[in-house]
Amino acid sequence: MKFPAQFLWGAASAAYQVEGASTADGKGENIWDAYSREQGHIMHHENGDVACDHYHRFREDVKMMRDMGIKNYRLSISWSRILPDGTGAVNKKGLQFYSDLVDELLANGIEPLVTLFHWDYPLPLHHKGGWLNRESVDWFAEYTEVVVKALSDRVQYWMTINEPQVFIGNGYDNGSFAPFLQHPRAEVAQMCHHVLLAHGTAVSVIRKYAKKKPIIGFAFVTPANTPKSQSPEDIEEACRKTFTFQPNAITFNNAWWTDPIFLGDYPKDAYEILGDDMPQILPGDLECIAQPVDFYGVNIYQSKATPQQYSYSENAFLGCPRTQMEWPITPEVLYWAPKFLYERYGVPIMITENGMACHDWVYLDGKVHDPCRIDFMKRYLRELHHAITDGVPVIGYMYWSIMDNFEWASGYDKRFGLVYVDYQTQQRTVKDSGAFYKKVIETNGAAIFSDTLD
Repeated sequence: MKFPAQFLWGAASAAYQVEGASTADGKGENIWDAYSREQGHIMHHENGDVACDHYHRFREDVKMMRDMGIKNYRLSISWSRILPDGTGAVNKKGLQFYSDLVDELLANGIEPLVTLFHWDYPLPLHHKGGWLNRESVDWFAEYTEVVVKALSDRVQYWMTINEPQVFIGNGYDNGSFAPFLQHPRAEVAQMCHHVLLAHGTAVSVIRKYAKKKPIIGFAFVTPANTPKSQSPEDIEEACRKTFTFQPNAITFNNAWWTDPIFLGDYPKDAYEILGDDMPQILPGDLECIAQPVDFYGVNIYQSKATPQQYSYSENAFLGCPRTQMEWPITPEVLYWAPKFLYERYGVPIMITENGMACHDWVYLDGKVHDPCRIDFMKRYLRELHHAITDGVPVIGYMYWSIMDNFEWASGYDKRFGLVYVDYQTQQRTVKDSGAFYKKVIETNGAAIFSDTLD
């Protein structure tokens, strides 16, 4: 009972969450740099100025990953570290950092998977209108070209954009993430369209300039509704609800983002519901968005459910298990989400993020014992294996995250990592879950079928 022979086992991180070095070596300012320093946005008024100091410690971090058996590392590039003004002059020291990181990974037998954008939007471009400005498509294309020309002789796996549902929905709709704004619905819809155009344009840029044959996808958050029973009627209902357009939070609709990429247009019900708030779609836009990709990258933590004001949502119940983020633990979503996505879009699936935050600390014996995380991984990975045995082509699993880090508006309280970070000393301690994941990788997944927590 193993995973496919060429399955990609790995872990993930994001530049702003781990690198620190917020002003080092010519790096420009991004929206998280700027707005996390304002009072009232981030827990304990924390920020990513230092984070895990990965920028200065990447060599020891990579060796730690090697010792943990990590075979694939999904990292993101800081746009403002490469182009301090967002466009124009290239910061050679910033580009050299990523080149050195890629070299270090490869030297230690670890395949880099590069995400071009993971939320840290350059501040100068934000002041020019950001994603609301159609020129944002060209800005992203320029940045993509610089990175691809520099790294594609060694990097094969590319992801354009991470979780636009979150950085648009939380950043510009409900105002809970940087830049902490609330725009009218029509403007939010237009931003979404520009993000999709930027994705499609970036796919074309990667294919044009890549030196190694690229394998291209994205990393969208795409939870699925899960059926109440195994009846065909309940399964069909769960699938329908997974993709039905809901008007109350447009950015968190699955089909809104991926139907244009794979099916060539926005969902019909989006046109009906949004009406005059639909984005302006120019000739050629939909063809640009629908550039072929090689895999559907999906970040999944829990099943999808419509929140209820005074009662439990569909994925919760009285006393249900929850992570430190208060998310219900719903392992079955790692079966149903890949299944529904593959049946609708017909491309291979990569789990680009999955994991949990829990209450971790260094015990008296000097170790970090996190049996809850091991149990979580076993439950979710068993469901993913079930999807694969039922014919869904899943090509990889990237645990989120390789180490504890800056968890956006939650600051440093929430710990997702396989590695514990003491932020006072920057000392790393591999958790029990990190040792367990090494066994998972060594056995190509067979270790998940043991019911003991080791």
